[in-house]
Amino acid sequence: MFSSKTTYLNPLQAQERDFQALTSLIYDSLITLDDDYMPQSAIAEEWVKSNDARKWTFYLREDVTFHDGTPLTAYDVKATMDEILRLAQEGKGQYSSLQYLIESVTATDAKTLNIVSKRAYYGLIYAMTFPILPMNQVQAENPAGSGPYQVSAFAPGDYLYLTVNDNWWQTPSDIRHLNVVFTNQTRSLIGLYENNEVDAAITRSASAAQFARGTTSVSLSYRTQQLETLMINNKDYAGYLSDVNVRKAIRYALNIDQIAQNAYQDMVTRTDTPMPAGTWMYQDSDAFAYNPEKARELLAEAGWVDMDNDPNRILNKVIDGKVKNLHLRLLVYEEQSNSVRVEAANQIADMLLQVGIEVKVESITFSEAASKLKAGSYDLCLAAFQMDSVPDPGFILMSGNTHNYSRYRSEKMDELFKELRAASEFEAYNSLLHQIQTQFAQDCPFVCLYYRTGAIMTRKLFTFARDVREPNILRGIESYQRN
Repeated sequence: MFSSKTTYLNPLQAQERDFQALTSLIYDSLITLDDDYMPQSAIAEEWVKSNDARKWTFYLREDVTFHDGTPLTAYDVKATMDEILRLAQEGKGQYSSLQYLIESVTATDAKTLNIVSKRAYYGLIYAMTFPILPMNQVQAENPAGSGPYQVSAFAPGDYLYLTVNDNWWQTPSDIRHLNVVFTNQTRSLIGLYENNEVDAAITRSASAAQFARGTTSVSLSYRTQQLETLMINNKDYAGYLSDVNVRKAIRYALNIDQIAQNAYQDMVTRTDTPMPAGTWMYQDSDAFAYNPEKARELLAEAGWVDMDNDPNRILNKVIDGKVKNLHLRLLVYEEQSNSVRVEAANQIADMLLQVGIEVKVESITFSEAASKLKAGSYDLCLAAFQMDSVPDPGFILMSGNTHNYSRYRSEKMDELFKELRAASEFEAYNSLLHQIQTQFAQDCPFVCLYYRTGAIMTRKLFTFARDVREPNILRGIESYQRN
């Protein structure tokens, strides 16, 4: 596994995303999400909510102990949640969204936890996937866990040795030991695997895609929480992108499947909305189909035509008595040691040129991009968002939200999110998520491209999980049985 920064195991302040695959094996949570992304009991054996869906009571299992032998209690869960909320106030931590959901937490006894939520909200149950730490170790660098594996040895940047927890509350795995070797270079990671020095390797590198076609290796794809978008400034300086027809034309002009194949070697999961495709959350729509002819029609409806017989067929429009070319700036920031996003940006520029939109690609730093997105000083920007386990994309779509970089405003969309955040039953929540995506298709505030994926290259199949995803990308290994 690639790891260059992680120096401690405390999962409340994870230093690297892939490393959470390991801490997910060390620490348990109140609930887990199954292959259908539905909540299932874990440390919380059952839960009930009040009639107004503001009070939730979680009943913990009787037979759970930490690796040091001490019982896991509701007091540990409360202390963990208190620490998460404390970190959130400092702008830190992996589970900071909890601060928007929780009014108060109390433990009435060792096995009963009471939560008062800030609103009636079905999504709260999805926030209960945080790791549970002992109450006197919530700020420790390497706190004890209660999960299926326990730490035998840890040398940051070198290795982590895990052994099976025979006292786990579920049947222990037949995979008794995990020796994780760390490297800080993708080339050496691939080399370790090619030379049979490791049985499996975890990578986000697109170069790993070649192993998916091997005859002696299995490549398991896992979905990350990183949603890649083409952000569109609905309030751009020139006013071109305030027209929904122009925004939709941009979407129709993009052959996103081709971008995924050429730039990412298909190491992505395509999605046309902020929700992951293939899940109960996703609403499919024909409005997102690749159709350059439709793009040209929409641009013509918006008044953009080739008025001067430009050899490149760049479209023009008379604005305030002057002929203006349809010219846009596309900002792109790059990941360290990875040029795929710049390549994707250049392909987008080429595709938009085919329908008469001239695009200049500008490569800038991450911090520069963050500043320009926040200030609204851009036309287009390839931007990624780390999505939460709670299925609620309101932070990038609701009017005035801090990450609504598109400056999109819709009273209808705001009302849908208001209803979503008052829905306490699955059926209503699911219906509203689908309505939100229908509205997204209608307004096209920006373009969703894909969720990035990683690959687990392995010679030994260790899981039968259907939906492998972050953060627990090794899920299934904890329940592996040889027979």
